[in-house]
Formats: sequence, structure tokens, C-alpha cells
Amino acid sequence: MKPEWGEKMSILETKNLTITFGGHTAVDDVTFSVPEKKFKSIIGPNGAGKTTLFNLLSGQLKPSSGEVFLKGKNITKLSPTKRARLGIGRSFQMTNVFPHLTVLENVRLAVQSKRGIRYVMHKNIQTFGSVLKEAEELLNLVMLSTKGNSLAVNLAHGEKRKLEIAMLLALDTEILLLDEPTAGMSLEEVPAILEVIRNIKSQGDKTIVLIEHKMDMIMDLSDSIMVLFNGRLLADDHPKEIMKNEQVQSAYLGGLYDDHTA
Repeated sequence: MKPEWGEKMSILETKNLTITFGGHTAVDDVTFSVPEKKFKSIIGPNGAGKTTLFNLLSGQLKPSSGEVFLKGKNITKLSPTKRARLGIGRSFQMTNVFPHLTVLENVRLAVQSKRGIRYVMHKNIQTFGSVLKEAEELLNLVMLSTKGNSLAVNLAHGEKRKLEIAMLLALDTEILLLDEPTAGMSLEEVPAILEVIRNIKSQGDKTIVLIEHKMDMIMDLSDSIMVLFNGRLLADDHPKEIMKNEQVQSAYLGGLYDDHTA
């Protein structure tokens, strides 16, 4: 049954979502929902199906069966581009920025794209004062205000992740799908990206869905945590309840045996 969108309803929802590659079921009958303007983390061991689930939510993959809803509208057959226009923004484990443009230019182009402003030959971008102002505000939010004139290629890995998030925000994204934003970072870089995510959450106007496999890292950020294991939804609850869940503990300690292909 199609869910009805309302003030207290979930902004993003799946119903029996499944995808099979040959004989391997990577996401297996997963039904879950994300309340509007809340923070949900998705955790699970390697091979649990976390990134595949994100690919289904953002449209990079089409499910073998099941459905995806945004504000009660069935978006299962929509392309990634159409989903992005509806407000779903997706980051990847590998950064996706324009390396040979400055940090400010990367964000400014995203702001222009959202506003439908096309490049005009011989017209100084300074004439688009509000565009620059918005881009600079976003750089401040992601703690890159001092890097505006730096080429993106010269940024540290953690700084590129911040820039990618700023570009998603510039597109008026309602739902941020963040796929392991700390992947590949040094221990010194991790606190800064967590602070950026915390800053975005504190503004209270975005729905955030975060993939992570380090449970301790997201405990204080998450309103709820869902756990995937072998493509199946193992648990979906408040962080404190997840920590006490014996099945979750067994999955992470490797004691939960399942003949379902990982």
C-alpha cells in the first residue's frame, strides 16, 4: 500500500526492497523508514549490503523487487538525476569534485546549477553577488572558509569530503545520503568531518542517512541506527537499544552464523 505523506510521516521509505545479482541476494526484503529531519545511521559488517542499499535509494541500481518512496511518492523507477532534483543528495566513498577548479568555484557552480544560472561569456561572476555569498556561507558551514582560493586537487582527502558535502548542500538537498564519509581518512581528519556533520544536523533542516561500520563513532549523532547483516535488516532502533541487542553484538563479533551468501 502506498504510504501517505504527512507532517509526522517518514520522508524516505522502502517496502520489501530486494536486489539479486545472479544467485547472490545483496539486499534482501528490506523495509525501513526515515523520519523527516532526523539522523539515521546504517551499520553492518563488510559485505552487509550497505552501499548496495544506498545505490537503490539514489537510483544507481534498480531493485529486483520492492519499492522506494519519497514523501509518499513511488520513486522506484526514477533515474538518479530525477531523484536528485527531488532533493536526494548522495555522496560516495570516493570523492567527486572538480579537481582543477578552486574550492569556491566548485560550490559556486553548484549554487548556480540549483538557481538555473547559466555561464555568460565576458560577464564577471562578481555580478552574481548572492551566488557568491551563498557559496561562501556553505564553505563556512563545512569549515573550508580559508580554502576558497585553493584548487580542489590540492586539498587533503578529508577536505575534499567536506567540499563534496558543501556541493550537495548547495543543490538544496533535503536528504543527505553519506556513504562512509570518513573512509580513507587519517585519525587526525576524522573529528573535523564529524564536526561538519554535527553542524549540519544542528541546523535542523536536513534528513541525514549515514553509512558507517564504526558503531562508536555515530552513537551520539544518530536518532536511530539500523543494522544490516548479509543483506537483511537485523535491527532498527534507538542507539542505546542497538548497543544492547544480542543479535547485533553477535554479528559484529562474528558469532552469528547464516548460510545466506555474504
